[in-house]
Amino acid sequence: MTTRLNPYISFKDNAREALEFYRDVFGGELTVSTFAEFQASEDPAEADKIMHGQLEAGALTLMAADTPDAMGYDDGSRISMSLSGEDEAELRGYWDKLVDGGTATMPLDKAPWGDYFGMCQDRFGVTWMVNIAGDGGQPS
Repeated sequence: MTTRLNPYISFKDNAREALEFYRDVFGGELTVSTFAEFQASEDPAEADKIMHGQLEAGALTLMAADTPDAMGYDDGSRISMSLSGEDEAELRGYWDKLVDGGTATMPLDKAPWGDYFGMCQDRFGVTWMVNIAGDGGQPS
């Protein structure tokens, strides 16, 4: 898989509804994972909320999730940029450059789904997510 860059939209409790709407608009295949599926929240009220949703419609990819209550939600910063792929060196290189002068809000580390994942805000205030798939995330 080549490295991909796509938007990632944060919602407050209505990601499923929004993703289903976008599927109706663009067509394609929608996959969703809940917080319960990955034991990503201890709050039972968040069990059915979307931890990660992805709509694949031809060349279009849209990702989205509900923001858990433990994280701050700012309606003005709902869109992040997502970099994902299998090329560890390439993606770690992007991560290192993006976090330089910025802030790692979630260090690039092993995630519950088996990949390496991190979040940062670059020096211009843009939020980035980096996901290194499968064995590509294994440290050398």
